[in-house]
Amino acid sequence: MAKTIVVTGGNSGLGFECASALSADHNNVVVIACRDTARANQAAQKLRQGGGRVDVLCLDLSSQPSIHAFVDAFRARTLPPLAGIVCNAGGQNVGAPARTAEGFEATFGVNHLGHYLLARLMLPDLAPGGRITFVTSNTHDPRQKTGMPAPRYETAEALAHDLEPGAEPGKRRYTTSKLCNIYTAYELAGHLAASPDPRLQSIRVNAFDPGMMPGTGLAQTYPPVLRFAWHYVLPVLTLFKRNVNTPARSGRRLARLAAGSEANATGKYFSDGHETLSSALSLDRAKALDLWNSSADMTRLPRDLSPASSDHPTKTDGRLNLAVALASP
Repeated sequence: MAKTIVVTGGNSGLGFECASALSADHNNVVVIACRDTARANQAAQKLRQGGGRVDVLCLDLSSQPSIHAFVDAFRARTLPPLAGIVCNAGGQNVGAPARTAEGFEATFGVNHLGHYLLARLMLPDLAPGGRITFVTSNTHDPRQKTGMPAPRYETAEALAHDLEPGAEPGKRRYTTSKLCNIYTAYELAGHLAASPDPRLQSIRVNAFDPGMMPGTGLAQTYPPVLRFAWHYVLPVLTLFKRNVNTPARSGRRLARLAAGSEANATGKYFSDGHETLSSALSLDRAKALDLWNSSADMTRLPRDLSPASSDHPTKTDGRLNLAVALASP
């Protein structure tokens, strides 16, 4: 049966490899959601040459009006039922801090807030059993000793306006945004599980860590020497180091999760090809709820999954965060 899966940032790197793996199943229509539609169309053409069914729609995650416009454009298309959303696009900025169109710090605004808004807006479009997959990173976990600074989450408001200059604060904003992706996956899974709407209850939400992927565009704001090492030296680690992967390997794993290989999993964290526990930080229920509520306010959405988020009126029963229960194996 034909179905549609949206992949943000599906024009390159992990997103392209995920879109490629998804499009290999000709029952899938893959929508590449990308700010640069010229690059997205080039990627789509490559996939079509292999027989893939691919569409392209403009999406700028740093602009909330663009996200709303994307949803409107998606609904105007004649596409098979929406079976999945892969929230993959994002970046790391170690240069001068930047802001989104709404004035929020850009790493937080794009990596987290844009995907939060997209997922919330598209809940009415998801078919029963649909899946939302947030791409996170093992850098959210200080125990992993990735060489990146530990996340620092105090409040969402503080993150949204953190413009401290310097490379280390830039890296810290990235790792914290990846922690936010996990908070969002767990919190959204909890809201959906608590809904009286059977369709919403059936939607599965998970977080996916692709591991380190040398050679991708993640280091584009790094100094030249570090960019050289990222593209030409570190890829050798994929041959022998745990959870250091090529984009193709991680893309296939992401596609399998997004397409439902773990049929009943929801509120789970997947890393290095299997379900595992995320960091202790990611199980902080108070911070997850702070992020959820603040993100709703920043995107002008209701804090609960109200009729604006569903085809049918819904009402949560107070179980606003099932993160710990949902994250347990």
